[in-house]
Amino acid sequence: MGQQQMTTPDTDAVRRYLLELQNRICTGLEQEDGQARFAEETWDRAEGGGGRTRILRDGPVLEQAGVGFSNVHGETLPAAATEQRPELSGRSWQAMGVSLVIHPRNPHVPTAHANIRFFLAERADAEPVWWFGGGFDLTPYYGYDTDAEHWHQTALDACAPFGDDVYPRYKAWCDRYFHLPHRNEQRGIGGLFFDDLNEWGFDRSFAFMRSVGDHLLPAYLPIVQRRKHTDYGERERQFQLYRRGRYVEFNLLWDRGTRFGIQSGGRTESILMSLPPLARWEYGWTPEPGSPEEQLYTRYLVPRDWIVKP
Repeated sequence: MGQQQMTTPDTDAVRRYLLELQNRICTGLEQEDGQARFAEETWDRAEGGGGRTRILRDGPVLEQAGVGFSNVHGETLPAAATEQRPELSGRSWQAMGVSLVIHPRNPHVPTAHANIRFFLAERADAEPVWWFGGGFDLTPYYGYDTDAEHWHQTALDACAPFGDDVYPRYKAWCDRYFHLPHRNEQRGIGGLFFDDLNEWGFDRSFAFMRSVGDHLLPAYLPIVQRRKHTDYGERERQFQLYRRGRYVEFNLLWDRGTRFGIQSGGRTESILMSLPPLARWEYGWTPEPGSPEEQLYTRYLVPRDWIVKP
């Protein structure tokens, strides 16, 4: 497990940071919306632990946003965790994280998703196994190069202090992960995705997770500010709802976090807060040639390098 055995995880520090990050993100989103406010529910998990789920609804800018904190633990890991890591069988475990999904009202404003998490598995006769994971990704309905470039430049900035190879590696991982195999289609324009991070030791790995969390609002809010007043009509709204259907398909069919949450007996409402308030499906729909909707598929829903070279 690399250097992870050389440093003892400070779970209290991780928890404090995650709670502070949830507060900071909710404050930033409320200020951006200007009207709606988050409602909070705290919950307990019967098998151990609990969380704090916050939902904002029906704002003029944000149709729905969910920002959840959870810290859960148990004695036996679900199959979603052990199928790829059989060495975790027989260990007690603890998982904590912040996850968010922002569904804006204006179709020209993209949906944003972020998740950062920490996992620890312990057994009395062995060294603890731990790692960090997470990232953020962007799902536009109408593509803009300037938005994609800003999003990925901010992702690069989050990674830069940790090595020149970090952004390209985690950008490529994000492109692979947020792919809908049954559609042979990307969910959006990607961003960062990392998991099983422990080879840097606890302090540096924790610092990287914090950098990813700290760069989410700087990556997203300037895009919201640029697009939230863009005119749109029923055509754009219907396309937004159609593309939201893809978001639902990915989260229910392929997302490992959703599977882990359900299999570990998590709180269903909090796990599924990522789903949009409205979505639609249409059999056999194809975009008009030369339309902005077609451009989304041909230019933006394909992995590409969005970093502007000096």
